[in-house]
Amino acid sequence: MKLRVGQGYDVHRLVAGRKLMLGGEEVPFEKGLDGHSDADVLLHALGDALLGAAGLGDLGQHFPPSDERWRDASSIDLLGRIVGLVMGAGWFVLSCDLTLIAEAPRLAPYRDRIRARIASGLGVEIDAVGLKATTNEGLGAFGRGEGMAALAVVLLGDREAAGGGASTAGGEAKRRSGG
Repeated sequence: MKLRVGQGYDVHRLVAGRKLMLGGEEVPFEKGLDGHSDADVLLHALGDALLGAAGLGDLGQHFPPSDERWRDASSIDLLGRIVGLVMGAGWFVLSCDLTLIAEAPRLAPYRDRIRARIASGLGVEIDAVGLKATTNEGLGAFGRGEGMAALAVVLLGDREAAGGGASTAGGEAKRRSGG
């Protein structure tokens, strides 16, 4: 089986008047992330990692902020489209690991829901989704609570070696993406 590794990074500024979306879940907080779509920093990093591993470019190439179709788009919907592209290129997701960098809010109360949501979107079991959070120890813009960042790593396997149907939910993700 051929394997591919991808990494992703994303960062967004925190602003008043927006919902905070993390991993496809709304997290109660006094600010939200600023961006063209819902600005879900976790899913944007994951999307870049998936696209990069499959050799398909990056998030901005597929969903440019200059395109009004993506204004306020749900990042969980974008993830479905990305999974469809990845599968169309002959790959399936084996696992991912994500790290949120933020001073607040605490991720622990939402961790299981976020992992389940991401696992469903990727077509993997929940134990194939790692999710951690850390602070910036009060240093810099993140330490002052001005924004959040996320890191993501993914492992893909080739569908051909796996018999073409390795991901149980992958067909559903591909259907949702229109692929």
